[in-house]
Amino acid sequence: MDEILRFERVWYRYEEGRMALTDFSVTVRAGERIAVLGENGAGKSTFFLLANGVLRPEKGTVLWNGIPIGRDVKSLNALRKGVGLVFQDPDVQILAGTVAEEISFGPVNLGLSVAQVSRRVEAALDTFALQPYRDRAPQSLSGGEKKRVTLADAAAMDPQLLLLDEPASSLDPVHARQLEEYLALLSRRGLALMVATHDVDFAWRWADRVLVFHNGTLAADGGPAQIFEQEELLRRCGLEQPVLIRIARILGLKRAPRTVEELEQEWRV
Repeated sequence: MDEILRFERVWYRYEEGRMALTDFSVTVRAGERIAVLGENGAGKSTFFLLANGVLRPEKGTVLWNGIPIGRDVKSLNALRKGVGLVFQDPDVQILAGTVAEEISFGPVNLGLSVAQVSRRVEAALDTFALQPYRDRAPQSLSGGEKKRVTLADAAAMDPQLLLLDEPASSLDPVHARQLEEYLALLSRRGLALMVATHDVDFAWRWADRVLVFHNGTLAADGGPAQIFEQEELLRRCGLEQPVLIRIARILGLKRAPRTVEELEQEWRV
């Protein structure tokens, strides 16, 4: 897979002097599904804000499609166009008077023609089942509906990489399952997805790669099986093994299933 985003020895310190990322390096490739794990304050949100160009590194380099991102408008715009960001709280992101206007905001700022903006808005409304809400005030929608609006916002920008910060927080089980279905749809369309989450069970069944943050550093980077078998690492970083791994151990299964459906199949055999 082609590289799209790279951090080379990036450092970031907040104004009060607190170090958020220390000597941080990572590469993200097209089409990956990456779960980003770690305790609160471990550096996950700072990483996302640097990856989207909201923050700029104190030291080190961020590269987008092989090109270093400077402080010039051109390179920053390329990064912000290519990397979409969905915040944990939809109300932070939603600004416009109607759902359709909200989704059109990003494409309009890209300087697209009226026809191009219209096509992107209609496609996003269709993809996220928002046509019935197009003329509604997004602030009046339910939490699950607002989350779909923020996903539509980001998708309408046609990014290569989409960052989602705790997207399932405050969602009920029905809307959380619906969110995973939308993530699967976006993945099939070729987007690279990075999801910051505390839900290790979600990370186990969904991700093909896991990044573990600890005290502003990258403590581990690997496949889910590789990461979740390291019990000492998990304890040090405030994480637990996924339930299905623990169940597989109790049942004596040779391979831990990724989903409940896989567990049922293994157990029947």
